[in-house]
Amino acid sequence: MENPAPAEAPDVAQVLKVNYLMLARLLASRLLLAVFLAAIPVTLGRLGIVDSPFPWVLAVAGMGVLIFTVYRALYGIRVVQCARVLRHYPLEFRPRVVRKGERWTTYGDVFEVRVTTRGQHGAPLMLAVPAAGRRRWPGGTEEGVWVAGDLPFGGVMVLPGSKAMLFMKPAHWEKTAARREQADAERTALAQRARLTDRTKNAVMMRPGA
Repeated sequence: MENPAPAEAPDVAQVLKVNYLMLARLLASRLLLAVFLAAIPVTLGRLGIVDSPFPWVLAVAGMGVLIFTVYRALYGIRVVQCARVLRHYPLEFRPRVVRKGERWTTYGDVFEVRVTTRGQHGAPLMLAVPAAGRRRWPGGTEEGVWVAGDLPFGGVMVLPGSKAMLFMKPAHWEKTAARREQADAERTALAQRARLTDRTKNAVMMRPGA
């Protein structure tokens, strides 16, 4: 039995606030770790406690963490892209989402999902990636999810409990081309305003080999 739709959709402003805070905390924690690792050999050297090159390995590790943090700051692109979609499309409740698989990438774990709607068949297989940079699958999809967008073009999935947000695009862009071509001018123009166009196909967080 499919889940009934909740009384009202999550507040979009609150959803975006939660995800921006999650992203900020993730980056801040890694920056603090980088500074801590880099400061250890400097502090020990000034105090004359350790006369060994080994502590400087920690400084190198700290620089590595810093570089990796800056590199992964591209997570911000996801949140901005989701915000753009939510600006143009309303949230609609979907009673069921099925996770079909997942794969590791440099920018985060990418999940294969199928979001179904009562009375509709042939829901496209989608790739979904957490907007705020977390690698694990956010729990809480059992009671249904909220979706904004136009699935043949792409969209956003929001979990009602945690307000976690995932950016989605068709898993097989070429195979869904016919559905996009059949869309009327209004649908196509709306997708373009939300930038759910060919650029979505090459989204940096899901590019092949990322």
